[in-house]
Amino acid sequence: MCRLALKTAQEAFSPYDILLAMEAMREGYDGSGLGLLLRGVRFTDYSYKEKDPILCGIAHTETALHRLDAFMRDAGFELKYDHEFTTDLAVLEAKDRHKFLARVYRLPDSWGAYTPDRRELEFMRMRLALRQDGEEHGGDLTVFSFWPDVVMIKEVGWPLEVGNALGLQENRILARVVMAQGRQNTNWGINLYACHPFFIQGVATMTNGENTAFVPIRDWLMGTHFPGYIGYQSDSEVFTHILHYTLKQLKLPLEAYKHVITPLKTEELDRHPQGPFLKGLRDACRRLIIDGPNCVMGSLPDETCLLVMDHKKLRPATIGGRPGEWAMASEICGIDAMIPDRERSLDFQPMREHTVIVPPDRKEYQIWSQFNPFPLPQAA
Repeated sequence: MCRLALKTAQEAFSPYDILLAMEAMREGYDGSGLGLLLRGVRFTDYSYKEKDPILCGIAHTETALHRLDAFMRDAGFELKYDHEFTTDLAVLEAKDRHKFLARVYRLPDSWGAYTPDRRELEFMRMRLALRQDGEEHGGDLTVFSFWPDVVMIKEVGWPLEVGNALGLQENRILARVVMAQGRQNTNWGINLYACHPFFIQGVATMTNGENTAFVPIRDWLMGTHFPGYIGYQSDSEVFTHILHYTLKQLKLPLEAYKHVITPLKTEELDRHPQGPFLKGLRDACRRLIIDGPNCVMGSLPDETCLLVMDHKKLRPATIGGRPGEWAMASEICGIDAMIPDRERSLDFQPMREHTVIVPPDRKEYQIWSQFNPFPLPQAA
């Protein structure tokens, strides 16, 4: 099994705090990899503007790095900041790491006329083009994200050891949201793209569990021909894409995600105040129903965070914290490590019908039940 940890706070904190929470849960997973996603990013040696995109990944060779430089220059992007990780590459399990990337770029002038939707699409296309370039050159360039205000780090090895190898204990990168997952893709072949969290156009999720409905879900998503629904080195990546599809394609609120992946039974929908709509949604998205057990944690561009699990509820998780600071983890000891002095009476473990949401103001978390109505989009 995997272990998950997420923390969101008003004040930026070190991702190393989350690695200590992963260490607290070390008996529950194999420690074969680390995936980190940071939002609300702050660099201690650079005044970052949150509209500038950050390119994150790994250049495995010097040649790949030069090719990346040429690619970005030809596309009109000016390098503004190149974060130098204090790396101890000798202790890493993988030996083909030339440079870990967290680079801030200035947008081309031509992008100034783009609508927000067009800009989001172009960010994704840039990431996919760079990923393809790396794959066409023997995998010498790996790109995890290209997006404003997001840093992603992925590596093989025990999470705390990876964090130490990259100098994260120096606290030179801080963030208001940090998501961490502590296992490589040990069911299939080792592949950095298979490491959680997964990311598409600002939407990110990570999962503890397995998804035996993966193949039909993958095929359905690919059948929409949306350019970002590709890859799938892990059966959990579809959770991210389903959330993206729900929010970006269907234009439904976050509460609808649970109805898509784990719809209520027909007899329950018969009694639901939005039963006719939800039955239609279930029928239209039938191929997106997951099969668990699964626990899913996620975050959105506005720093909203979420926690859900399926009906089997065999991959538990808990939320705890206090106003302004909340944490989610697979185990209580993970919450203890992230927010030890919290109000423990606020700890909550969701049931199969719940979506736990921490809004951007972080004053309190919300518990939404599938049995309750939610705001539907107005007809055009």
